[in-house]
Amino acid sequence: MKPMIDLKKQYMEIKDEVLSMLNEVLESSQYVLGKKVVEFEDHIKKYHGVQEAIGVASGTDALHLSLKALGIGEGDEVITTPFTFFATVEAILHTGAKPVFVDIEPDTYNIDVSLIEQRITERTKALLPVHIFGHPADMKNIMDIAAKYNLKVIEDCAQSFGAYLNGKKTGSFGDAGCFSFYPSKNLGAYGDGGMVTLNDLQAADELRKLRNHGSRGGYRHECLGYNSRLDEIQAGILLVKLKRIDAYNKKRRENASLYNSLLLDVVGCPKEKEGAYHVYHQYTIRSNKRDFIQQCLKEHGIPSVVYYPIPLHLQEATRFLGHKEGDFPVTEQVSQEVLSLPIYPELGREDIRFTSEIIRKCLKG
Repeated sequence: MKPMIDLKKQYMEIKDEVLSMLNEVLESSQYVLGKKVVEFEDHIKKYHGVQEAIGVASGTDALHLSLKALGIGEGDEVITTPFTFFATVEAILHTGAKPVFVDIEPDTYNIDVSLIEQRITERTKALLPVHIFGHPADMKNIMDIAAKYNLKVIEDCAQSFGAYLNGKKTGSFGDAGCFSFYPSKNLGAYGDGGMVTLNDLQAADELRKLRNHGSRGGYRHECLGYNSRLDEIQAGILLVKLKRIDAYNKKRRENASLYNSLLLDVVGCPKEKEGAYHVYHQYTIRSNKRDFIQQCLKEHGIPSVVYYPIPLHLQEATRFLGHKEGDFPVTEQVSQEVLSLPIYPELGREDIRFTSEIIRKCLKG
C-alpha cells in the first residue's frame, strides 16, 4: 500500500538543510522559547501581515488558548461547524463554553454563513469558522456578522496555511488565527506544534502569558496558565519548510487540477469559489458509492481516508449537547459520501493518473 502522504520523500529533498538547522539548535543549547521560535514567529507575522504571531505546542492549544485570551468562558456560546476534526469542539468545551453548530455548504464543506444568524443568542460570544480541507471560509460575511453582533472571530486554520481570499490570507481576518503544524499539514513539523496570529495586542499579551504558566518571565505568575510552548527544534524545522510552502501549495493545486480533469465527469470534485485560493490540504471527492470506491482503491494498493465519518454533533463525547440524527442534514450526507485521495506535493502525476483510472473503471464497471 502506498502512503497517503510521503513525508520521507519530502525529508530527503531538504535533508541537508534540516540537519544543519538541527545541529545549529543543538549547539546553541536553547531548547525552549529560544531564537528559532522568535525568528519563526517573526516570519509568520510577515507572511500573514499581522501584528503578532505566537508559537504554542499544538493546533489544539492554539484554539484553546485563543478562546481563553479573548475572554471566552463558562456559560458562553461559540458558533462553529459540525464537520471538522474533534479538536475544534474540544477547545471550546475546555473553556467551559458551549459549541453551537451550524450546518455546512454542500460544495466547499465550510460553515454555511446564511444559517449563522438564526443560531445567535444573548449568550453567543464568538464565531469559530474552519477553513476545511484548505478552502477559505466566507470570511467577508462572517466578519460582517461578527461586527453586527459584537462577536469575536477565531479562525481554525489548521488545514489552510497559505490559503487566501481576495488576496488576504486565512488567519488574518479574525481576532485570532489558529494553525497546526502536525506533520501531515501543508506546513508540517516533525512532531506537534501550533501558532496563533493576532492583531489585538492585548489579547496577544494574554496569550503569551497563558502559554507559559501565566508568566511573562522572572518566576512572576499573573494568572493560571498552561505549558504550551512551541519547541525550538520544531521551529527550526518549520523555518526550513516555510521557505518552500508556496511552492508546496502550488504543487498541491497542480495535482488537484490534474485530478479534476480526470475525475470531474464521474465523481463530485472539490470546488474553488471566486476569489479563493484553495491549498488542498485534502483532495476530497464525493460520491454515493464512496465505500465501493474506497474498496476498489484498497485492492490496488491505493490509500484513501474518510474525513470525517462521524460528524461532531453525533460523537459520543458530545452526546450531552442533545443532538440527534437529522439535525444537520448536509453535514450528515456529506460525511457518508466524501473520500480524500493522496495530494501531497511530491506525488507523481503518474500516480494521480493511475488512481483516477481505477476510480473510473470502478464506477463504469
